[in-house]
Amino acid sequence: MKHLLAAVATAATLLAAPAAHADLVRYAALLAPEVAGATGSGFVTVDYDTVANTLLIQASWSGLTGVTTVSHIHCCTAVAETATVGVAVTPGTLPGFPGVGSSTPGVSEGSYTSPLIDLNLASSFTAAFVNNFAGGVLGNADDALIAGFNSGKAYFNIHSDRFPAGEIRGFLQVPEPSSLALVLMPLLALGATARRRKQA
Repeated sequence: MKHLLAAVATAATLLAAPAAHADLVRYAALLAPEVAGATGSGFVTVDYDTVANTLLIQASWSGLTGVTTVSHIHCCTAVAETATVGVAVTPGTLPGFPGVGSSTPGVSEGSYTSPLIDLNLASSFTAAFVNNFAGGVLGNADDALIAGFNSGKAYFNIHSDRFPAGEIRGFLQVPEPSSLALVLMPLLALGATARRRKQA
């Protein structure tokens, strides 16, 4: 229950509009199991600074069947909010994400805040994304990525040792004012279910 309350508080904080920055666009997603047998849930926000051309990613998750290995932003699926596609940001894994290649071991629940990801740098994108979605031109990659966000064709994905191809994910979108209620309702329902199980 303690973790659920923390998740609700985190979701409310993350969904709140960026503090007085007209140059920030916030994208958000609920994270849910990607394939049969996967478990877990969570929430992610991605703040895009339109002036600095940077991303800041904040995520919180729990209940994975395994422990985290890597995490990425994937883009761009052929159809909005469905299917899978290759990694766009970043090669390997997001910087400092707990798991493979990190000083922090994988976890089944936790939270993550990225350093600022500079979309002007080649190291922020996979070569496949630049070639397939930006016409092979690094200078077009940021526009292609943001177009993917805006069209619902980009998703944040957490991979685990039990599901190396991806355990939970969510398609990024600009949240509407009613989104907070949509986020909190499933989390509260999950908490009620967990409380009933403990009492049984």
